Amino acid sequence: MSIRELALVVFTILTQMTVGSFLVLGVVHFYTVRKKGMEAADRLSDRALLALVPILALAMLVSLLHLGNPLKAPLAVSNVASSWLSREILFTVIFGCCAALFVLLQYRKIGSFQVRNKIAWIAGLAGLALVYCMSRVYMIPTQPAWNSMATPISFYTTTLLLGSLAMGVAFIVNYSIESRKDTGCATDQCDVLFGALRGIAVVSIVLLGVEFVVQPVYLGYLATTSAATQASASHIVQDFSSVFILRLLLVFLGAGVFGAFLYKNTASDGSEAQVKYLGYGAFSLVLVAEVLGRFLFYFSEFRIGV
Repeated sequence: MSIRELALVVFTILTQMTVGSFLVLGVVHFYTVRKKGMEAADRLSDRALLALVPILALAMLVSLLHLGNPLKAPLAVSNVASSWLSREILFTVIFGCCAALFVLLQYRKIGSFQVRNKIAWIAGLAGLALVYCMSRVYMIPTQPAWNSMATPISFYTTTLLLGSLAMGVAFIVNYSIESRKDTGCATDQCDVLFGALRGIAVVSIVLLGVEFVVQPVYLGYLATTSAATQASASHIVQDFSSVFILRLLLVFLGAGVFGAFLYKNTASDGSEAQVKYLGYGAFSLVLVAEVLGRFLFYFSEFRIGV
């Protein structure tokens, strides 16, 4: 795999994780406000916001390595009417700008809640559109292995799975900082943290089920559709069988096993240490699994025609 192809792996994974993190953070903040009030919700989420913009900025910088001439990058957005790549770039810019603006306003508490909320909605919708455009870039007739509904489904699954677990880590780190000022798990922040992590654990287990349904269906589609897709299927299950199995094992351990233990340990007080390591472990395992999955996605390429 060349540097340009590696840049695509990093860009797509980091961008999808950032979009998912932003969406998950918005949902957690909404429910926390309803249960514990605005102050508790802001204490949980404000620091987590700070990680989103630099991660997305890094993804955008890495994406420039895929271009033959990075100085001509602005020209790539000039064909929005007919190019999914141009739309992907456009929505990346919209999402990045709106997310950065929201982070600034929210963290500094500038403007009203209603204004900040509208900006967050625009950023969230732009993020969802970005992931869709990203998937459509690959759904072309000359790449039959990518030209199926499995591509957008897998991209959205990665978005939500990595986003959920990344936010779980961010909430755990935030609680570690907050607990230095207010110790003890009886505090509102610990209750809020455990509630958020229980929801994240459930989401990760559900998305694991989605992955384990989509994968065999997708391989069956590849194996029975055409000579080109059969070659792609053979490439995955034979040439890269060890990577494929390792990827499934890691996502099962991270999202399934660690997710189940995370849910169990957040059901009672006094398990902050276990919860911390389970959260870190789940995210790390799933991150590696999704990176391996994205490598397999690109290695399954089998072009036909011109």
